[in-house]
Amino acid sequence: MSIDRRKLLQGGAAIAAGAALTGPFARPALAQSGAMMFTPEEGASLRLLRWVPFVKAEEEAWNANTAAFTKATGIEVRIDQESWEDVRPKAAVAANVGSGPDMVMSWFDDPFQYPDKLVDVTDLCTMLGEKNGGWYDGLRGYGEKDGKFISTPLCAIGNAICYRESHMKAAGFDEFPKDTEGFLALCTAMKEKGTPAGFPFGKAVGDGNNFAHWLLWSHGGQTVNEAGEVAINSPETVAAIEYAKKLYAVFVPGTESWLDINNNRAFLAGDISLTANGVSLYYAAMKDEATKALGEDIRTSNLPIGPVGKSVELHQTSTISIFSHCKFPNAAKAYLEFMYAPEQMNAWLTGASAYCCQALKGFADNPVWTSNPIHAPYAKASESLRPNGFAGPLGPASAGVMADYVLVDMFAEAVTGQRSTEEAIANAERRIARYYR
Repeated sequence: MSIDRRKLLQGGAAIAAGAALTGPFARPALAQSGAMMFTPEEGASLRLLRWVPFVKAEEEAWNANTAAFTKATGIEVRIDQESWEDVRPKAAVAANVGSGPDMVMSWFDDPFQYPDKLVDVTDLCTMLGEKNGGWYDGLRGYGEKDGKFISTPLCAIGNAICYRESHMKAAGFDEFPKDTEGFLALCTAMKEKGTPAGFPFGKAVGDGNNFAHWLLWSHGGQTVNEAGEVAINSPETVAAIEYAKKLYAVFVPGTESWLDINNNRAFLAGDISLTANGVSLYYAAMKDEATKALGEDIRTSNLPIGPVGKSVELHQTSTISIFSHCKFPNAAKAYLEFMYAPEQMNAWLTGASAYCCQALKGFADNPVWTSNPIHAPYAKASESLRPNGFAGPLGPASAGVMADYVLVDMFAEAVTGQRSTEEAIANAERRIARYYR
């Protein structure tokens, strides 16, 4: 199967591709709905809260699949969108007040903040796993608590280095460095050439957390140990912060205030030539004639390996939860059963153009992963990701530390000089201890 990813994501072609999904689905969807495991309640309707998409064709494919579900079942599904930063608080409010959206497409271990407010989806997830090759362990951990699924793992949004090849070579490097020392040398040389790097030290749900966790883990640090005991105060954390200070000194100014959109904008504007992002950055450049030459200069790579000696990356993860206040839980499960069926899931993964990495192993052979060399660093995101609560178990504590941006703040405080390295670690230690009691 041949897929031209560039054409799929450009303007009218992307819209046409999304719209075309509804046609072939008509008869198969109707047939499929008759054999579905979950029977929707009479008169059901649903409302999904999701994050704002960065890849237009991903949204179009999801909406087309939803339209096919409605055509097959008669169940209307309203989809609300919120910024990445706003999904978490909106979902928490809905869970705690018992009203609002029926389902949420949320981040990391957010479901562990309110597990008693969610519908048990063990039956759904067990069935999906059995039919589709099983769940990747890392993503399974974000949906499962005490042997039961409280949320349905959706995807990992791969995080990889995106850089301008010509600017890297102009800085004196023929290949992208594989280790952290070489990476610092490259960033230093690029700054001297007027083409600096930039990574968020601000409260960016995806890019900020991914960067902060990589900084810590690549130097061997961890927030807690296997027993859930606070372990942030260590020589490894000190080394991670001292390294971060050196990077910050050669980054473009202002990264301490960056949210998820800022490094995208800076890269596309030519203000930076190296960052870490989803594959969406490449496609955003390729779809606009004004930035197409920049896009053709983009190359991607996995994050460098630090003193720990192996690749350790967080990767953005998303799950779909059904709130216990949902009046039509069977309809919600039927919706997810339909959306995860091979025809729909493969269409969505194709539309996402390597932005979303499958949660189920059975979809790993989707041709999107080999359709473009740019996709290669993103292909194994679900397989390689390390859960954010490392080395302790996922749960309310890890979810709270993530939601409170404890690691992000620790690095930001230290690199900007707001606190000394020791003070920043001590502050993080106090904050982590509040969650791991």
